[in-house]
Formats: sequence, structure tokens, C-alpha cells
Amino acid sequence: MGELTQRNLYEAFVGEAKAYHRLLAFARKADEEEFPQVAKLFRAVAAAEGVHTARHLHLLGEVVVQGTEENMRSSFDREMVANQVYYPQFIREAEGEGERAAAITFSQARDVEEGHATLYKNALNAMLRGESHDYHVCEICGYVAEHEAPDECPICNAKREKFRLVD
Repeated sequence: MGELTQRNLYEAFVGEAKAYHRLLAFARKADEEEFPQVAKLFRAVAAAEGVHTARHLHLLGEVVVQGTEENMRSSFDREMVANQVYYPQFIREAEGEGERAAAITFSQARDVEEGHATLYKNALNAMLRGESHDYHVCEICGYVAEHEAPDECPICNAKREKFRLVD
């Protein structure tokens, strides 16, 4: 693939991913303000943006779906790289520029990524034993709790009410 095309695919992916999340946030707000039809439209367009992101990511060679066990191992490895390589660098650079808020979100994301790696390892073992678990996501920092939500998030101290059960 040509260098410009690869860069443009990446930029398109980033833009579509941002749009996806922005539209889901808009849908939640429309639901809160009791505009269900508008919320439905935002979710529909977000789903379309999700299709675009998946297609761009596939062309970039980032999506290689294998068997579930291999996918779990690959996800574990990616979480470890994010936790040990990318986020530490992001934190140093944000601190170097005096960007405290960014350094905090990077630090929390780093800590959450480490937890994700543990969850993948636990889930792989549970899968092999035929067990199932519930997962609760902190809507402030992204921490994932296995089984039940804690009274307080160990990463950002959010209260139990800020956790959402994932179906």
C-alpha cells in the first residue's frame, strides 16, 4: 500500500472513530432530554461510522480475527504493550509539557490497560473451564470490574453508581 494511502486510511479511521463516540454521546444526551427519535438517529449514524472504522482498520491490516483463544492472547499482548510502552511515553511527554490533565488520563488509562490484560488472562482460564462472569465498566476512567462493581473505582475513585453492567 502506498504511503499516502496508508496515512489517509489511518486519518480516516481516527476521524470515523471520533465520530462514532461523539454520536453515541449525543444519543445519550438526546435520550436524557427525551428525544428518542433523535437518539435513534444518532445511534444509527454511529453504527454506520463503526462500519467505516472497521473497514479502514481492516485495510490497515489491524484486524486479523482468529480463533477466540488466539484473539484473547493477542488482546492480552496488545494491552501489555499499551501499558508498558505507549502510555508511559505519553505520560512523560504530557508532564514535560505541563499538561497535567492529559497526564492524569494517560496514567489512569495505563493502569486500566494493565487490568484489561489480567481480565483477558482470567477470561481465557474461565473459558477453558466453561465459566462465565459479569463485567462492570467505570464510565469515568474505563476500569473493568469482574463479577460485580466495587463500591469505589480503584483507579479514579468513582462511586459504584458510575459503573455500567456490560451485556
